[in-house]
Amino acid sequence: MKAERGYPRFVISQKGVRWAQTGHPWLYASDVVSEPEEYENGCLADAVSEKGRYIGTGFVSRESKIRLRLISRNANDRFDEAFWQRRVRYAWEYRKAVMPDDLGCCRVIFGESDGFPGLTVDKFEDILVAETASVGMERLKSVVFPLIVRTLRADGHNISGIYERNDLAARSLEGLPRYKGWFPLEGEAPPASAVTEICENGVFYKVDVENGQKTGFFLDQKYNRRAVAGLAKGRRVLDCFTHTGSFALNAAKGGAEHVTAVDISESAIAMARENAVRNGFSVDFVCADVFELLTEMAERGGRAYDFIILDPPAFTKSRATAESAFRGYREINRRAMSLLPRGGLLATASCSHFMPSAEFERMLRAAAGDSDRELKEIEVRKQAPDHPILWNVPETEYLKFYIFQVI
Repeated sequence: MKAERGYPRFVISQKGVRWAQTGHPWLYASDVVSEPEEYENGCLADAVSEKGRYIGTGFVSRESKIRLRLISRNANDRFDEAFWQRRVRYAWEYRKAVMPDDLGCCRVIFGESDGFPGLTVDKFEDILVAETASVGMERLKSVVFPLIVRTLRADGHNISGIYERNDLAARSLEGLPRYKGWFPLEGEAPPASAVTEICENGVFYKVDVENGQKTGFFLDQKYNRRAVAGLAKGRRVLDCFTHTGSFALNAAKGGAEHVTAVDISESAIAMARENAVRNGFSVDFVCADVFELLTEMAERGGRAYDFIILDPPAFTKSRATAESAFRGYREINRRAMSLLPRGGLLATASCSHFMPSAEFERMLRAAAGDSDRELKEIEVRKQAPDHPILWNVPETEYLKFYIFQVI
């Protein structure tokens, strides 16, 4: 790279260069051969090979094992407001293309998939919820957040505020403080409440963006819930790990004969019950440990349900615990399969990137063998398209969703 660019330069090892050539935007501290003595945490920096060849430009993180998060491989790019406006517009135009009639509640920005490393922005009708997990995006949010609001408003979407859910543990890895609160939009007062209502698949939900899990509601299962609704008519449904009741309510809307929803969290059950009342659905809610409840059901005998849904929280968030997670998934699926009558339906999911599809399928085969069942595949699904998967960034693919007839 001959031209002097004015950015700090990080020299990357041959191994790191080969990794970058796969298209992955992360360069690790272990791949840095040399770096400047002084640079600001979260600043933009150039990555170059040991021969000085330009690799790309990205955000630096002093604290993280991921030293650079590349945002461009074009040496002619200028990282001004116009650059980020284009990125926001590209992200929004993509959502409009893949889900044009379904933008009331959706993910607007999905981190690296949209060129905003470490940033998540969800839209819940008029409220945006942002999680910022990289120091580079933290420094830039005063530029990016108003651009997102401006873009959505220009497209006819009323946006009343942005709530920051920066209480996620990943911020600690970046040396960032953890907090929650409204982002100040210039000249505007924040909404009076962090609780709003959304409508997804024709079902209404109360969403607490301040206290709910993650950003307040799991949007990635939107079309998987719709798939469940399409199979629920006339069935007796057991929704395990129901959280705010989303699969249970979709099953009820789809015409299920009876629906029971289970979660260990009393607050989640309370919110789910409110959502059922709001929609006029009759659902039985049980506050219990799902593992223990399925064991009790097996001991009582009988086949009370012919459609069981398993949507547990991630059993593993690292490779180190993947094997124990495998055992947990295997056991919960074995118990569910054993409870179903021949011809019953099982919908089962994993939201962990560290439980890849091949391992999840190996687990399902093992669980079927344990329960003396065969699995007839109805449908295999992933996360909704507003959570786009980049094939050169495996970390963007995490949700697996399978529907079987159990015979």
